[in-house]
Amino acid sequence: MTGVDGRFRSLVVAHAVSAYGTYLNLIALSLFSYEVTGSALGVGAVMAVRLLSGVAAGLAAGAVTARVTRRTVMVTTDLAQTLAMAVLALGARDVSPGVLFGAVLVLGAGNTLFNVALRSAVPVMVGQDSRARANGVLVTARSVATVLGFASAAPIIAFGGFGLAFAVNGASFAVSAAAVLALRPRTDSAAAGSPATEADQPGDAVGNPTGGAEGSAGAVGNPTAGAARSADAKANPATEADRSAEAANNPGADADRSADAANNPATEADRSTAGGRRRPGARVRGGPLGLRVAGVAGPLLGLIALRGLDALASASHNVALPLAATAAEPSEPALFMTRFWSAWAVGTLLAHQVLKRRPHGTTWGERAFAAGTCAMSLCFVAAFTGPPAPALIAAALAAGFADGWTEIVYTSRLQAAPDRQRDRLFGLSATAEQSGFALGTIAAAAALETLSALTVVGAFHGVAACGALALLFTVRKRHARKATNRSCTTAGEGEDTHGASTGAGRLPGS
Repeated sequence: MTGVDGRFRSLVVAHAVSAYGTYLNLIALSLFSYEVTGSALGVGAVMAVRLLSGVAAGLAAGAVTARVTRRTVMVTTDLAQTLAMAVLALGARDVSPGVLFGAVLVLGAGNTLFNVALRSAVPVMVGQDSRARANGVLVTARSVATVLGFASAAPIIAFGGFGLAFAVNGASFAVSAAAVLALRPRTDSAAAGSPATEADQPGDAVGNPTGGAEGSAGAVGNPTAGAARSADAKANPATEADRSAEAANNPGADADRSADAANNPATEADRSTAGGRRRPGARVRGGPLGLRVAGVAGPLLGLIALRGLDALASASHNVALPLAATAAEPSEPALFMTRFWSAWAVGTLLAHQVLKRRPHGTTWGERAFAAGTCAMSLCFVAAFTGPPAPALIAAALAAGFADGWTEIVYTSRLQAAPDRQRDRLFGLSATAEQSGFALGTIAAAAALETLSALTVVGAFHGVAACGALALLFTVRKRHARKATNRSCTTAGEGEDTHGASTGAGRLPGS
């Protein structure tokens, strides 16, 4: 499947339905938790269980998707969440705290595992060239679901109580599971040692250097794949044999490739297994935790760390917004929040429209993500300075644009990694996001007891902005180092990149 076609859009619509139920349930579950536990501490404990189960699921996501297909993970987690919500809906009048905590644990872990599987599968479903546009469609659907879920929570609870809200959420998960089963999207590339080879997947291989890197890993123990690539090598002068000859005659080329490996370590790991042999010191997928973390060292770890700081900052404005709404419009705080989130959602839609009109083959990486994070933090802080309604809407709109921009750029960047490494990357990302949001929620709530909303939001988003500036500085130094390494190579080798050079604003593997 290539391009963002009707099948993928149908899957996104079904996912948006489940996202709507999730955002509706965020409000319903918070109120219900207070009713069951009878204390704010109990509400915090429920939230902590949900977040911590998501953190644990993120750490285990790579191992889970290595054993079963991503489609199986998506269907199983949707069905598990459907069952959890059905239990709460049927027993809403008399649910014990133990049952509530069990359901919340399933929701937290299920949501994380589903999102890791879905994000990792996007390049397989639509192709590497279309992943940024596909991510834009997902962000757009999530934004609409966020606003509709928050806006409809109060009317639904007022009409049918918590039981109806939980039933709607459970039905939304069932719709998502049914869509995945009916559409049967292709979510996984051929596994290593499988009879299926790159020759069976021409749509993915064309114009996709990352796919070629994955194919190198798949060649281990698969002579059919090796034979197919031998035929391809005759038409492609950039073969492994050519690279070996270049390395023998040009030591600078090895230095250059070492710099590229630091930029995209997965490529070097996959290349080292080509031909069924491993070079000394090559990183092995699935090794000890230290090796797995080292396998995503450098800019990717910087991106994930900044994503965690972004989640920390986001928790502050989510906690502080009800206080700001009450202070600005004591009689209608809900109207204030509706205007804010509606403008934010429109901003995310605009980000998708801008990004999908980029020139073909152009995409953005670490610099664009860091710059977008800085802009988003500044806009959220501006929204808490007490501006008049038009200025508030403008700030929320700009914050939504930057939020949508960073989400699309960030997700597309991680999706440039080889197939099975994506699961580990998105699992690590989910852990960073959940941990950052949990820590931010607790710290912001405590700080708001003594400090103003503007002070708290400014401090937390200031941390995120500083992290973004640090990433920008690191990326700049890395590009300077790569430029120095390349200056040592011959002019001929510098020109013969076969389109693999990422440049200042290009993603590796795009």
